[in-house]
Amino acid sequence: MSLGPLWNAHPAPPPAEPPPAPTSRQRLRLLVRSHGPVLALYGTLKLVGFGVFMFLLESTGSFREKNPRFGGGAHAWDVLATWDGWWYRQVAEHGYDPALVPVPGARGPITLEGNSAAFFPLYPAAMRLVSEVTGLGSFGAGLTVSVLASFAAALGIHAVAAQLGGRRAGLAAAGLWAVWPGSGVEWAVYSDSLYVALAAWACHAVMNRRWLTAGVLTCLAGLNRPTAGALIAALGVAVLLALHRHRREEGVARPLAALAIAPLGLIGYLAWVGHEMGDYGGYFKLQDGAWAHTFDGGKQTLDILTSVPVGRFGYLAAFPVADIVGVGVVLLALMLLPLLIRRRPPTVLVVYTVLTLALILGSQQIFANVSRYLLPAFPLFLPIAFALRRLSPLMMCWPLGIAAVASGSYAGFVLFELGVP
Repeated sequence: MSLGPLWNAHPAPPPAEPPPAPTSRQRLRLLVRSHGPVLALYGTLKLVGFGVFMFLLESTGSFREKNPRFGGGAHAWDVLATWDGWWYRQVAEHGYDPALVPVPGARGPITLEGNSAAFFPLYPAAMRLVSEVTGLGSFGAGLTVSVLASFAAALGIHAVAAQLGGRRAGLAAAGLWAVWPGSGVEWAVYSDSLYVALAAWACHAVMNRRWLTAGVLTCLAGLNRPTAGALIAALGVAVLLALHRHRREEGVARPLAALAIAPLGLIGYLAWVGHEMGDYGGYFKLQDGAWAHTFDGGKQTLDILTSVPVGRFGYLAAFPVADIVGVGVVLLALMLLPLLIRRRPPTVLVVYTVLTLALILGSQQIFANVSRYLLPAFPLFLPIAFALRRLSPLMMCWPLGIAAVASGSYAGFVLFELGVP
C-alpha cells in the first residue's frame, strides 16, 4: 500500500478568525463619513435660503399687517406657524373635535367651517411629544420636529439616489431637496418634511426588500398626509411583483404582512373621523366644503395652465406671483417625469411618483399650494441629480448655491407672503 498521498498532503489551514466588531468610535466615524457631507450640504443650502427668506420678510414688514393665522404676527418668525401651521398648533394643544358645521347663508365654494380634523395626527402628536419632553411651546416643538425630519428626509433621498446613481448623485439629490419649489415649508410648522422622510425611507426599504420596515413606515405616512394613498399603492404593486419574481427566495409572509400593515394608518384615521362626525365620508366633505379641495380629474389644473400664462386669475383665490410659480413647477414636473421613467428606476418609485402627481394635479384646490403639494414627489429630483453628478462636489455647489439664494424668494417669501403655503 502506497503512503505517497498521505505523505504529500498539506494540513488544512486553521479557520480564519472573524474580524473584531467595530468600536463605538469607529461606528461614529463611519456615520460621519457617510452622512456628514449630506447633512452639511443640505443644512448649508437651507440656511442660505432661510436667511434670504427672513431678510425679505423683515425688509417688507408686510407680515405685521396680517392676521396671525394667515401670514402675519409680531415677528418674522411668527410667519413660520401661520396658515396650516396654526391648525397644527391647535391640534397639538387641544386635540380634535371633528364636526361638519355649515357656514350660515353660504353660497360660494366654502359651505363648512374649518375644522382641525382635516389635519392628520402624526405631526401634531410628534409636536406634543417634543413639547412634553423639552418644555418647548407648540411653535418651538413644531419647528424642532420639522427641522429634524427635513434632515432625515435628506438622508432618505440621498440613500435612494445613491443606490441608483452613486454617492455623488445622492449628494445632488439631497441638495435639490433643500432648494426645490415648495421647500420653504421644510423648516416651518408644517407636516411635509416628516411625510417626505417617511416616504423616502419607505421607498428605500422596498428597494432593498425590507418589507416590514416599508410597511410600518408607510402606515406612519398614512397618519401624516392623505396623499400617502400613492405610497400605499406603490408598495402594493411592489409586493405583487416581488411575489411573482422572488416568491421562492423570500417567501410570502413578510411581503403580505407589509401589504396588510401599510394602509392601516390612513384608513384608521379616516374611519375615526367619519365615526366621530357620524358620516364616514365626513373627511372628504370637510375638505370640499371648508377648503374647496376635491378631486375633479384635473379640470381646474388644465384651466389654470391655460389661464394664468395670459394673466387671468379668476378661480377660488388668486395669488398671481405664487400661481405663476405653481404653473412653472407643474410644467417642470411634467417634463421631468418622462426623463425619470426613461431611466427605468424601481417600480415603487415610478408608481409612487405618477400617483402623487395624479392626486395633486387631479384635484381642485387653491393653486398657490401646488408647489408644496408636489414636494413629496422627490423621485423627480433624480434626472437632475444624475446630470449634476458629472460635476465635482465643489462645482456642484455653484448651481445649488444659486438656487438656494433664489429659493428664499420663490420657496419662502412668495409662498408665505404672496400666496398660501
